[in-house]
Parts: sequence; C-alpha cells; structure tokens
Amino acid sequence: MTQKTSYIGPKIALYQPDIPQNTAAIIRTCSCLGVKLEIIEPCGFFLTDPRFKRVVMDYIDISSIKIYKSYEEFKTTKINHRVVLATTKANDIYTNFKFKNDDTILFGRESSGVPESLHKSIKYKIKIPMIENKRSLNLATSAAIIISESLRQLIY
Repeated sequence: MTQKTSYIGPKIALYQPDIPQNTAAIIRTCSCLGVKLEIIEPCGFFLTDPRFKRVVMDYIDISSIKIYKSYEEFKTTKINHRVVLATTKANDIYTNFKFKNDDTILFGRESSGVPESLHKSIKYKIKIPMIENKRSLNLATSAAIIISESLRQLIY
C-alpha cells in the first residue's frame, strides 16, 4: 500500500549511534515508510563514512532527519510529547503498547544502550520479546519491527 502522506506516525530517535551501517539502514527504513528520524549526538562516526554511504545510498533525505547536539537539547523538544524507550530491560511488550502519532521511540547505542540515569528518567519503556539468554536484536532490525507495529496501530 502506498501512502500519499510524506511523514506519518511516531518519530524514531537514535541515542548516540555508533555503527554507521545500522544508522544508514534505519534511515532507509524511515525513508521508505515515511517516518521522521532524530539523531542525538555525538555519533560514533561521520555521515561521510564510506560504510554509512554504502548502506544509505540515495535514501537519505536530510529534511526528514533532525540532529540534536545533546540529549538535553532533544529533551527540551519533547516536553509535551511521550518518549518511548525501546530496551531489553523493559517489562512491557511493544505489541501491547498503545502508540500515539506524536510519540518518539528512542533507541540506545548499539554498544551500551542509554545511560542508567536516562533509562530511569523515561516513563514509557517497551521491549521485543526474545528467546531466553539472547542479548539483543540488531538495532536496525529492532527499529524496523517497532516502526512497523506503531504504523500498523495508527495508520493501517
């Protein structure tokens, strides 16, 4: 199904991403599904990195990406909106969560997630259930799964 709307559903935010290929894959997913992306710096790479460019190809639309210099700057724009943290430490399963159009779904760094203080400060947390004793899914895969569910609930 093709959508006429440019940007739909919740935003995706990446907290200090450190693997360029994952960020590029998430940009492609957001581009194809019409979801805005927010990146909270510092990143562990430059957008000129060849590994990033190889995966992102021509899917990058700078107008659909908002870059924040810090989490504090990001947080000031979310005062009247929910931030939903995707984390393996959550109790709530993402399919049971009721998404809203103005939500921002936050994903932590591939190497370390988000700091504990940030984790504690966020009210809404969701997880993708996994087989016991597995650490985590790939970040780009997790983002695609949760983006799809949020759009299923809100758009389709």
